[in-house]
Amino acid sequence: MRPHFVTATGTDIGKTFVSACLLRHWRATGLSPDAFKPLVSGIDPNDPAGSDPAALIDAMGLDMTPGTLDRVSPWRFAAPLAPNMAARQEGRRVPYSAMLAACRRRIADATGPLLIEGVGGVMAPVDDGATVLDWMAELRLPSILVAGTYLGTISHILTAVEVLRARGLSLSALVLSETPEGTVPPGDTIAALRPFLGNALPILHLPRLPAGCFSHECITQLSKIVCP
Repeated sequence: MRPHFVTATGTDIGKTFVSACLLRHWRATGLSPDAFKPLVSGIDPNDPAGSDPAALIDAMGLDMTPGTLDRVSPWRFAAPLAPNMAARQEGRRVPYSAMLAACRRRIADATGPLLIEGVGGVMAPVDDGATVLDWMAELRLPSILVAGTYLGTISHILTAVEVLRARGLSLSALVLSETPEGTVPPGDTIAALRPFLGNALPILHLPRLPAGCFSHECITQLSKIVCP
């Protein structure tokens, strides 16, 4: 059960949605999964309900408390910006080295499936000198790449895959998280990607499921890939 890093082609694509579905699926099969999203921006410090950390906490079957929030997302910033920009607005800095150390501790302590979730897209800045890609390269975990089904997603996907492979990072699966009101059929996107990505990389389509739902063929397949 090797931990996986969940990243995306951009922000608000569906990383947390995919992570939460996996966490619920694993719990339903009797496993005790864990999730760590150490950095988060755009979160109300007085009311975290509805935030990405809240979704992960709920998916793990935990109560929202200051302790669980700190455990899942210890570094939180209010402005809906890249973490380094959001931190600057608060007169703070992203403690990049401490964040990496926290990730490594969580990996070392994992006794079941563990997802470490990034912020924004693959090339989103984390601090003033590092991107999510640099963060991933430090941890050397296999990754799940989440993308949308909007017009233009193919270019974003191929760019993300290219930079991941250029850094020697392992990609376990590409998940097309269905874009609300997307105009491009997911099947057409998958067919268009195959000549460029080949047949070895699993490309899965996850529709927008009702709140709290996790039962879908895509999640079952993804679970078998991530946690065989």
